[in-house]
Amino acid sequence: MDNIFDSNSDIQDINIEESIKTSYLDYSMSVIVGRALPDARDGLKPVHRRILYAMNDLGVTSRAPYKKSARIVGDVIGKYHPHGDTAVYDALVRMAQPFSMRVPIIDGQGNFGSIDGDNPAAMRYTEARMTKLAEELLKDIDKDTVDFVPNYDDSIKEPDVLPSRVPNLLLNGSSGIAVGMATNIPPHRLDELIDALLVLIDNPKSEIDEILQHVKGPDFPTGGVIFGKKGIIDAYKTGRGRIKIRAKIHMEKKGNNRDVIVIDEMPYQVNKAKFIEHAAHLVKDKHIEGVSEIRDESDREGIRVVIELKKDAISDIVLNNLYKSTALETTFGIILLAIINKEPKIFTLIELLKLFLSHRKTVIIRRTIYELEKARARAHILEGLMIALDNIDEVIKLIKASADTKSAKEGLITTFSLSEVQAGAILDMKLQRLTGLEREKIENELKALQEEIERLSNILKSEELLNDLIKKELLEIKEKFSTPRLTQIEDDYNDIDIEDLIPNDPMVVTITHRGYIKRVPLKQYEKQKRGGKGKTALTTYEDDFIESFFVCNTHDTLMFITNLGQLYWLKVYKIPEGSRVAKGKAVVNLINLQPEEKIRAIIPTTDFDEKKSLAFFTKNGLVKRTNLSEFKNIRAVGVRGVTLNEDDELVAAKIVKENAKYLFIVTKKGMCIKFDVNGAREMGRSAKGVTGIRFKEDGDEVVGAAVIYEDMQELLTVSEKGIGKRTTAEEYRLQNRGGKGVIAMKLTSKTGDLIGVVLVDETKDLMALASSGKMIRVDMQSIRKAGRNTSGVKVATLPAGEKVIDISRCPKEESDADTIEEEEIK
Repeated sequence: MDNIFDSNSDIQDINIEESIKTSYLDYSMSVIVGRALPDARDGLKPVHRRILYAMNDLGVTSRAPYKKSARIVGDVIGKYHPHGDTAVYDALVRMAQPFSMRVPIIDGQGNFGSIDGDNPAAMRYTEARMTKLAEELLKDIDKDTVDFVPNYDDSIKEPDVLPSRVPNLLLNGSSGIAVGMATNIPPHRLDELIDALLVLIDNPKSEIDEILQHVKGPDFPTGGVIFGKKGIIDAYKTGRGRIKIRAKIHMEKKGNNRDVIVIDEMPYQVNKAKFIEHAAHLVKDKHIEGVSEIRDESDREGIRVVIELKKDAISDIVLNNLYKSTALETTFGIILLAIINKEPKIFTLIELLKLFLSHRKTVIIRRTIYELEKARARAHILEGLMIALDNIDEVIKLIKASADTKSAKEGLITTFSLSEVQAGAILDMKLQRLTGLEREKIENELKALQEEIERLSNILKSEELLNDLIKKELLEIKEKFSTPRLTQIEDDYNDIDIEDLIPNDPMVVTITHRGYIKRVPLKQYEKQKRGGKGKTALTTYEDDFIESFFVCNTHDTLMFITNLGQLYWLKVYKIPEGSRVAKGKAVVNLINLQPEEKIRAIIPTTDFDEKKSLAFFTKNGLVKRTNLSEFKNIRAVGVRGVTLNEDDELVAAKIVKENAKYLFIVTKKGMCIKFDVNGAREMGRSAKGVTGIRFKEDGDEVVGAAVIYEDMQELLTVSEKGIGKRTTAEEYRLQNRGGKGVIAMKLTSKTGDLIGVVLVDETKDLMALASSGKMIRVDMQSIRKAGRNTSGVKVATLPAGEKVIDISRCPKEESDADTIEEEEIK
């Protein structure tokens, strides 16, 4: 038996790596060119082109009766597309969906799916026909305008590309994933594209800036709002870009004065039902606060998704959370990738527009040549008929004398110098053509054909006439199919900030011992005269009380500094707004506090300027300064503000501006120290700090601090029994950091311990907070000045058993509240 592996065998040695590589590349190109990517000229993938061509063959035009989708799909897979019927039907369905296509190509009858993700009915139930726009894609296909190639079994021909009078690739967009590449072309508005094409026809060297005056950006069939033009410009200049799309909404008011968010338009390709389901889960899981109900009220008139808010919810914050957490805002990554000359390429906008114009020129030139040849052929026959009519007697005599048709034809050709075609036409001519009227018709037809031949010849000779014809046809398309813009475009995404939607109003922010926080508009607290009894700031539990409060604006940034020296970041508008008596919201739901952490200082700031620093003051008398810029990039888990000893905790933290002179610390036992601000040099975030004050008495501790900018500034100290006084800063002797200090207030049984200090500003009022939760607002001008070693006057009248636990400054507000007589405390 012969050895099959001898040298004469047909078996060849093949490197398996090279074989796999070659096979995969062949497969890749097949997917890229033959399935997944659109042609840059007609904007269609092969399956879409075959569907339209099969429908054209079946005569299912926009004026014809609908035909069963199953019949159309059967023709497509039987003649042109030997793949699964589901893939073909899915492609047909998408071309009929008004929420997928900017201008649908298929006119569907029956259930073709919905924006909620509902599946279309089976193909045996639905019917379809072409739209008028689809006819424009196929127009002139029978005039040799495009190349035809063999189908999959070489039995018939199919078009390699459609003539397409419409810039369909940009009009309806396209998306597809091939091997190693993908395309994602958004839909556009037709009249904008045509205006840009007209500009390029008149000036082929036009730059993108000129084109952008006409093509404003994508125009999605579902509408929505595009935020930011940068992504659009990037995509049009380079072929790649990212745009943000938001739902279009409007606000309504419910009968009980609650806000209602109504969604009118969804972002492109967002499933409405899934969005509602996802949003409902987020509300249920407390990831989105303030929503009481979500319901879908959409009907055949359009989309209407209603989101009802709770009574105290801030609509702008809820909406912002919806944008961030749901598909109410999506990112569309534009990739202008298409096939040209059987190769994939990423194009710029101008390149795609020019490719379409080039395709139209080719189509019109081929159509003109076809029509010219047809006109010349017909004119040639008519010229022969005219010769016969001019010599009708001789022609009849010759035909009668001829033995047969062949000899008659040869006689005509020889006698009258006719062509074979002309001679055949004369022999086929009916006797009725000999009448005068018929002769006139032939003469008129010949004259019209000669004019048409001249017109067609001029088009082929003149670039200007060719361009005029393209422009004329484009303007016809614009007039027939243009629609208003559906998608709104905002100039800059970065400029659309939640803060722009919220008034920058003064707020009182309170936080309780148990960690409940809220904000209340400052105007809800009427100013009272010194000694007033105040208004309740909130309703607390029996074992809870307000621990601190401050006044700031809605747009300010809050720095939360805890007893452990950790620092967190929060915008004021993210704190829920409540009434004066509302309990508030647990702060642990707003910032990521550890179980053992408690808020010790909350500092509002509008910037993180490098010329500012943040000073930390601890219970045991340590002080530390850190440049404010080190806290501008706060993480959700917070950052270390100061490192503390085990028996120490943070008491206060203050912003220190560039022109600050002194740091001022007061203790519970009425002592204080004033030292140069540079005595506490700036340190890193994790440093422990240095000694600010040493205590004279056991049990003493730091209760407050201030930053002094001028010697004539006044310091207002207040004790726990509502006694306070104003003292000029220069009365406090300047010491070195780390000293034992001097007396800040003369303490007695009538004053109680010192609870804090603030800088006096006569343009502002004093807010005093009692342990019961009442807040008393007092004009600082009504508090009398007193020396350093005195007690002061009564600032607030407190019921038995209550104490002042905190003080702060707030903007002035005039009021006609009652006054009481000043009572000096000896």
